[in-house]
Amino acid sequence: MLTNLYIENIAVIEKTNIEFTKGLNVLTGETGAGKSIIIDAISAVLGRRTSRELVRTGAQSAFVSATFCQIGKAALEVLTQLGFTLEDDQLIIEREFTLSGKNNCRINGRPAAVSVLREVGRYLINIHGQHESYELMSPDLHIGYIDALGNLSPLLQKYKAQYAEYKEISRVLSQKQSDDKDRARRADLLRFQIEEIESSELVLGESEALAEERTLLSNSQHLRELFSTALFYLNPENGEFQGGLSLVGESADSMDSAANLIPSLHSLSERLRSCYYELEDISYEVAKEADDLEDDPARLEEIEQRLDLINKLMKKYGDTEEEILQYLEDIKQELSAIERFEEDRDKLYLEQQELLSSCTKLAEDISRRRAEVSARFSEEVSEQMKLLDMPSAVVEVSQKPVPLGENGADDIEFLVSTNAGEPVKPVAKVASGGELSRMMLAIKNVLSGSDPTDTLIFDEVDTGISGSAARRVGDALKRVSAETQSLCVTHLPQIAALADSHYLISKSELDGRTYTQVSLLDTQGRVEELARIIGGVEVGNAAFDYARELLGIK
Repeated sequence: MLTNLYIENIAVIEKTNIEFTKGLNVLTGETGAGKSIIIDAISAVLGRRTSRELVRTGAQSAFVSATFCQIGKAALEVLTQLGFTLEDDQLIIEREFTLSGKNNCRINGRPAAVSVLREVGRYLINIHGQHESYELMSPDLHIGYIDALGNLSPLLQKYKAQYAEYKEISRVLSQKQSDDKDRARRADLLRFQIEEIESSELVLGESEALAEERTLLSNSQHLRELFSTALFYLNPENGEFQGGLSLVGESADSMDSAANLIPSLHSLSERLRSCYYELEDISYEVAKEADDLEDDPARLEEIEQRLDLINKLMKKYGDTEEEILQYLEDIKQELSAIERFEEDRDKLYLEQQELLSSCTKLAEDISRRRAEVSARFSEEVSEQMKLLDMPSAVVEVSQKPVPLGENGADDIEFLVSTNAGEPVKPVAKVASGGELSRMMLAIKNVLSGSDPTDTLIFDEVDTGISGSAARRVGDALKRVSAETQSLCVTHLPQIAALADSHYLISKSELDGRTYTQVSLLDTQGRVEELARIIGGVEVGNAAFDYARELLGIK
């Protein structure tokens, strides 16, 4: 539901903020006041094409923001697919367009392309008027009305799931049935790669361990010198030089003697003796490391060759041993699939045919249901259009068989004749703007809440009607608005009087510039506006009395 519309610098509107409500929202005003600009602004925020002429004179850009709440399931699914989420259960769509033709669009603060606005917008608002009856002018959308009226969604979901599986198996089968030579060449390549990797007997972590061993062997002589120097200063073998171990031992002996005289020194003495033992242990470990050092040129050469082999494998099959081994598993599975090709092909073919048979039966069932619903749809919409002052209107549903597709095996298109004696033709070739609006109003009444669109806008729905017909159109709008928020631009008091919220579009001049204002009318304001519509230039008491009568005010 559209709850707020903010417009800035669009045509004669400098700034305005409109709070819409549930039910029927009516917009009235004098010709040229800017009612159509409100529709243009909504069209812009829905991603429809804009013109630089819409930018207010003197401004460099125009801006419109629309806030929605209580978002319907269809719109939510599209938003989720496109990666957007609601914030505080609200959806805010913004669009700024400039004289240079640039667009800046956002959905809940995140950048979005105009095409994304258009995709989301089609599930938020439908505008029905002379130039905006998008759904009726688009035959590919007609099937959705029939399915909605017939409550075919559960059956369609079952069909679509099986059809998707059928398409996937068909794709895999087609891929498997590629040229035998290509398959044979691929198998030979896979066998070579498997042999190359398996013969290497690669082990996880091997390259790191070999690199460490290579470092040790390559630096054995230097390490031996370093160990020798460390041992010399710790515990030299000749008696000409007293090493650190010996000096610390003598120091510990002296502190032991001191501690015998001063008991409080025992702690310090023990710490020094611990240092001696630690140095003694270190001296032993360094000596052991020195003894373990080997000069093994053959082993070093063996390591270099092994590392060279691993590096070659990494260049071909992965950056790590883990990636190489995973690649090995993958190509083993691929080779196995190629080798059991005949068996798999026969099995897949049987599955494909079973799914095809199942999809065909489901599609036939859906087609029968659609034919039944189409007959009811045609009868009920035609009857509704007669109530909307189109007494000769006839609506039919063309249902043609087509190959299995996403929506079954039907091509659905609405046909209409608005004049007696004329054959039915596609909607886009026959109906005028006002007729399209009334036809959509009739359809919405027939669907009675099963339509996924959250908000409907009717412009020119009252074209060419008056009197009791106007009241019937108003009653139809009222019924639709009980299920779906509706906005209606009208010139007829009979329709305006039925509004749940009534907005006056007015204009004024200041310093040679035209300004448009949008005001939500209270009861007295509605009486005055209806009287203006009724009385024209000179509004008399009779107009006010009729206005009160329409509003049910005594």
